[in-house]
Amino acid sequence: MLRTRTTRLPAALLAAACATAAVAAGGTVGAVPARAADRDGQVFTIGDPRITESSGLAASQRHPGVYWTHNDSDDGPYVYAVDSQGRTVATVTLRGVEPRDVEAISLGPDGRLYVGDLGDNLGGKWPEVWIYAFAEPAELHDQSVQVTRYKVRYEDGPRDAEALMVHPVTGRAYIASKKQGGGGLYQGPEQLSPSGVNTFRRIADAPWTTDGAFSPDGTRLVLRGYFSATLYRWKDGAPSGGESLSAPFQRQGESVTFTADGRALLYGSEGKDSPVWRSALKGDQLPDTVEPLPSPTPTPTRGPDGSAPPSSGAGAPSSKNTASDSSSAGAGDQALGVVFLLAVAGAMFGLRRRKRDG
Repeated sequence: MLRTRTTRLPAALLAAACATAAVAAGGTVGAVPARAADRDGQVFTIGDPRITESSGLAASQRHPGVYWTHNDSDDGPYVYAVDSQGRTVATVTLRGVEPRDVEAISLGPDGRLYVGDLGDNLGGKWPEVWIYAFAEPAELHDQSVQVTRYKVRYEDGPRDAEALMVHPVTGRAYIASKKQGGGGLYQGPEQLSPSGVNTFRRIADAPWTTDGAFSPDGTRLVLRGYFSATLYRWKDGAPSGGESLSAPFQRQGESVTFTADGRALLYGSEGKDSPVWRSALKGDQLPDTVEPLPSPTPTPTRGPDGSAPPSSGAGAPSSKNTASDSSSAGAGDQALGVVFLLAVAGAMFGLRRRKRDG
């Protein structure tokens, strides 16, 4: 009576076969995945159950990989520091403040965070709005801070706004109003005054805007809406040009900021467990002081004797084809290695079984 016998590959042989198979499939042993901050697409989710209406983003210069955000109305005088994993690492309470409709946050060259209590859901009925400023904390932990409060009015009357941008070089504050069919970009005084009224004057038209940000060097301005974004060059205290960007589709796109190195934009949204998306800037989109990243240089394929490949010319394959052929050949060699190892294993166990049956 024949009995079926379960045989096992020796551990060393099995490990070798698996390792070779992994390489043939394109895997690299010990490979480290790219950091979230270096890739495009969704990079993290704000998971704090208290943050359900994230309405502004500002990249910290003092704490790399940290972003400041806040809720929309009805939350209280709180600003949150969120890391690149979406975890809240500090909650800052603004003393002596009762916000009405906080909509924006921006970091100034003086190291202070500026919070814009600018929203007006009555369609522009409030006679004045406010900006609160406080020093970015040196340490990230829950704390209360004293703020400076600035009273703001517009020269052409009340209006709704959701974007506050403080220029990172001059320190001047700008507000973009939110209006269907287009709003305006308003410039504050050269220096905000904590006493009296700070009048903001319209200097340019603006699209429907839910948030905005300057690049770290101040040479670019981005204004975003729910479904779109526009990038401007900033020169002599005013925007110029205007290039449409592909903003991600989000539940309620409410926030945008440049990354601390100026190479990309981060887009945020309101809602529970709201995702933050990264989109890299390219070419002329990059701020003036940011150099484009060098393109990777392909490694020339050499022959078995170490000789260099033939120079391009008549009869010489293009680098694209050479790379493709080399990759295919390498994958084929690795696959043959797997087959060879499994064939050897099968032969060994076949011999062993014959000896037992004999």
